[in-house]
Amino acid sequence: MRVAMVSPLPPSKSGIADYAATLADHLGRLVRLDLVSQAGERWDPSSYDVILYQIGNNPWHDFVYELALRYPGVVVLHEANLHHLLAELTIRRGDWDAYLGELEYDAGPEAAARGRLARSGKVGLDYEGVPMLRRLLERSRALIVHSRYVAEQARRAGFRGPIARIPHGAWIVEADGVGYRRRLGLDETTPLVGIFGHLKPYKRIPEALRAFRRLVRLAPRARMMLAGEPHPDLPLAPLLRSLDLEAHARVLGYLPLEDFTGYMAACDVVVNLRYPTVGETSGSLLRALGLGKPVLVSDVGAFSELPDEICLKVEVGPAEEDLIFEFLNVLVARPDLARALGERARAWVEKECSWPVVARQYASFLRAVAEGRSSDWEAAVAGTPPPAPAVAVSPPKADYILSWVSDPEARTYVEMHRTRLEVTLAITPAGGPGDRVLEMGAYLQITPALKTRLGYEEVRGCYLGPAGRTERRTVVSEQGERFECDVDLFDAERDRFPYPDGYFATVLCCEVLEHLALDPMHMLAEVNRVLREGGHLVLSTPNIVSLRAISAVLQGYHPGLFSQYVRPERAPSEPRHHREYTPREVQQLLEDAGFTVLHLKTGPYREDARSEYHWVRELLERHSLPTDLRDEAIHVVARKTGPVRQRYPSWLYVGGER
Repeated sequence: MRVAMVSPLPPSKSGIADYAATLADHLGRLVRLDLVSQAGERWDPSSYDVILYQIGNNPWHDFVYELALRYPGVVVLHEANLHHLLAELTIRRGDWDAYLGELEYDAGPEAAARGRLARSGKVGLDYEGVPMLRRLLERSRALIVHSRYVAEQARRAGFRGPIARIPHGAWIVEADGVGYRRRLGLDETTPLVGIFGHLKPYKRIPEALRAFRRLVRLAPRARMMLAGEPHPDLPLAPLLRSLDLEAHARVLGYLPLEDFTGYMAACDVVVNLRYPTVGETSGSLLRALGLGKPVLVSDVGAFSELPDEICLKVEVGPAEEDLIFEFLNVLVARPDLARALGERARAWVEKECSWPVVARQYASFLRAVAEGRSSDWEAAVAGTPPPAPAVAVSPPKADYILSWVSDPEARTYVEMHRTRLEVTLAITPAGGPGDRVLEMGAYLQITPALKTRLGYEEVRGCYLGPAGRTERRTVVSEQGERFECDVDLFDAERDRFPYPDGYFATVLCCEVLEHLALDPMHMLAEVNRVLREGGHLVLSTPNIVSLRAISAVLQGYHPGLFSQYVRPERAPSEPRHHREYTPREVQQLLEDAGFTVLHLKTGPYREDARSEYHWVRELLERHSLPTDLRDEAIHVVARKTGPVRQRYPSWLYVGGER
């Protein structure tokens, strides 16, 4: 499917420009995507299956609006008001008559009469009362919105076509918040509150500053920063002087994206208020949630739709300032509560509105529009959620696994890894008649349970060795039960796997990834190929950012779990760890390989109390650094949702794809 997306792109000072650029990176992996980013650009609208327009209520979107009227397509309505944009297209170009005509077309003679008064200078423009949506909606094939609020406003404005509600994409990033605190001259114990984005009057900044002044009386070391381009209608310098906050608050102005994110990561609390609203969704808010920050939002419009457990909602009204103060006071006084709120926020955006999730919904809806399907359009986007993979009702325990292991050295290994092996079998989807499963790096320790307990009809193993050989291996349990399995030999980094496309329902890749020295994406591309559509990959690998690893680094030791070289006479049967991964890297690796991560957690290899690492957790908490996903082993279940997206991702390969 060929799609043209019409939108401003960076360096345009529009949040939608950043949104469109990020969406294009992910959507371009799913459809043939071309970008039209400025007026006068040469392109052929007739050569596309569908045209996608990113519309915002500011001058950067004038050419988008005009093209959307000329070549109808799917409009992404980021807010339920385009009055400022229409004023730019008419009044700012010296055409009051066109403006008055648009007023009457959108809202009738009374609106036009008020417009004539505005032209004479007797009243202001009715930006809030007249949304200026009608003409665009009449010319649009379909709409994409981020909230129920905007969908309802579009229906009230008369739109009868298909509307898909797709969440605003969330940036899930890491940033050096500690380093940016140092730029501000602050240590980790100083409470820091931040306000981000264009510093406009409707963002409730005076109310937030008055509440912050009350916080300073209780916590004199508290600081606030305002990061964004100041608005002429909100003179901040005199406001800070009048509140006696010049020593406690700093206006940083417009920031490059890297610094914007870094300063946000440095904050203990982010304030993202606004009233009135026309249904806009804040990119700054999604970035804060993705960073795991506790956030205050106004309980209005699209923000009211956010889950209560991921943010604190401030009701607009007489008690607004009191609520802001109380929330700030609680979050500053109880960093444990603030941290828990931020962790829930990050988990929510990872599941509901990460960019890969959003891009898949875009692709599904655009395809449905292009094909003219008259189904439930919102269902066409999100689809019926696929059922969670079935797992064994009673997963096998270590005693059952050990019952199949007679070799003393192998029993020692299973005992050391008993918790990891139990978790692996617990998260592995159950099989059934006709289902096949492949265990990579099979030692026949958990392999029998794949058939005897999880129900797979065919179980195969594979291991490093000369390509083309297959060994028939047999094990007998302590109870006399017999299990036989073919183990195919090949090099997972170099060879084509000896199986047809779509052959397996599930592939287990446990404690293999870290041993790969040359080309890990080759292995994952082959796993993708031999899995059927919707098939599952179960993966485990050591966690290079575990509490143990951090403790080792801070005390001057190597963080790797197995960094030693192997004596040449023992290689390659016991290959060393060539690269250990972080949980975020594992997720990115699987997404690049065409998978959607369904489950990602960390856990111990062996369930022992490790109190000696508590000090590391406390250190991370003191510096507001993530404490989740810090156990030794990474456990992942992922579903195949498409072909490989990036064969050589640049974050992993020198000279790779960006």
